[in-house]
Amino acid sequence: MYTEVLQALVLYSFIYFLVTPVINYFRDPKGLRRYPNFYALSGITDLPYLYEAWKGFRSRNLTEAHKKHPVLRVGPNSLSYGDPRAIKDIYGHGTTCIKDRFYSELSGSHPHLADAVDKDNHARKRKVLSSAYALKNLEGWEFKVADITVRLVKVFDERCTVPLSPNKLPKKEDMTIDYRMWTHLYTISAMANIGLSEDLGLISQASDRVLSESRDGTVKEVSFRQCLSAMGHATYDFVWAYDWYPTLVRVSKLLSPKYRQLWHLNDDWNGIIFNRGTTRLRKHRAGEKLDDFFSAMMEDKNGTPHNLEWGEILAEISIMMNAGSDTTAISLNNVMFFLLKNPHCMEKLREEIDAVLDDDDIVAPYPKVKHLPYLRACLDENLRMLPPVIMALPRRTPPEGTTILGEYVAGDTSVSMTAYAVHHNESIFKDHNVYRPERWLGEEGKSLQPYFIPFSTGARGCIGRNISYLEQTVLLATMVHRYDFALPSPDWELVIRETANLNIEPMPLKIWRRVPECA
Repeated sequence: MYTEVLQALVLYSFIYFLVTPVINYFRDPKGLRRYPNFYALSGITDLPYLYEAWKGFRSRNLTEAHKKHPVLRVGPNSLSYGDPRAIKDIYGHGTTCIKDRFYSELSGSHPHLADAVDKDNHARKRKVLSSAYALKNLEGWEFKVADITVRLVKVFDERCTVPLSPNKLPKKEDMTIDYRMWTHLYTISAMANIGLSEDLGLISQASDRVLSESRDGTVKEVSFRQCLSAMGHATYDFVWAYDWYPTLVRVSKLLSPKYRQLWHLNDDWNGIIFNRGTTRLRKHRAGEKLDDFFSAMMEDKNGTPHNLEWGEILAEISIMMNAGSDTTAISLNNVMFFLLKNPHCMEKLREEIDAVLDDDDIVAPYPKVKHLPYLRACLDENLRMLPPVIMALPRRTPPEGTTILGEYVAGDTSVSMTAYAVHHNESIFKDHNVYRPERWLGEEGKSLQPYFIPFSTGARGCIGRNISYLEQTVLLATMVHRYDFALPSPDWELVIRETANLNIEPMPLKIWRRVPECA
């Protein structure tokens, strides 16, 4: 009996995983065989796309492939676009495409704003949350960002070294800060304060240790950054084969110690959110009137409750603490890298900032620096070069199909475009591999805006872009005005892995005060 069951299982697997996909490829019910394959087997199986995810920088490889083919078949039911004209068809306000299965596969019991597939549900969520993310609200929370920046300045002052001598490399013992770590502690702290009125104390402690709480009440201390990174890494490696995803998760837990640990850390991430949410809820129920994101979720400006379910509230806290901290931290790290690699850009930016800040401005006041054109250009050029959300954001065509680049695409087909491919399209961005902030100034900058999509675009564009710019503007202006920095060597490069967010390895820097000199 056991042998017969095993034989039947093997036969079923053979038919399901090999025979049926091959038959469907040649039947071609959606007419997708007319598109070139990313890999030879891309029209039959999603495994090559998973392999590219596992390799670590799929968007760059897709960009290279799109130089020959504006549309590529990356899976049996998936198309990737490299022609910037497809942006409006896939992501624009008038698109008929909806969010792909990617989002529903990864969402929990309650999808958050970024995961919501249904357009009506998304519109409801955005209406509730728009006041929390409105620019007027954020500028009212500027003091929270300033407070976190003051704390970071204090820590950096303590880690200052003597100025670097001309034409000398920094000593190993003078590499006193990991800018990648500190910018992430900065953004985690800022989002916890803005979102939940919570002081996590991460900067003063030089640590990302926080509490994670399981549903049975068990509490333990974990690494915020490690849990967040694990979540993005594990899901990114497997989710692209939608039908296989639950099975791949189970098998990876069973067979791989590495992935078993990643999924365990993913559970700890959920515990972090649960602990943060329940902590803030107790304050709310105790009657504390706090001006933060959580309050905006609970009731409108007139005090009328939104009556969101608890699972939905936790989901929104999760995306706020995830994307709200990591993507901005990535941007802050990378813009400093590009400025240090391009000293003429750093000098020009410093001149602009020094002209509006006083010597006693410990933190750059947002009103003084928010409209500086070159500062914004430096930030945007960094977002062009290395978008923090670098992966292709998948959409799904409606059941009746749609038109993309003037061609009909059958219904229920996954379509996507990575921002990296758009931002490194030579026909749009000349010298695309060169960090040149000047391209964003004047009329040239205005003409490039339709092709600038680090926050995506259309109705599903990132609702948190204003808060990201606030944090980036204040911190970068403060750092450039107060300090000098040096990389380990002129040829030092970032170590990058593409996951759900761009994963950046540590960036060690030497730091010293400009004026006055560090004691």
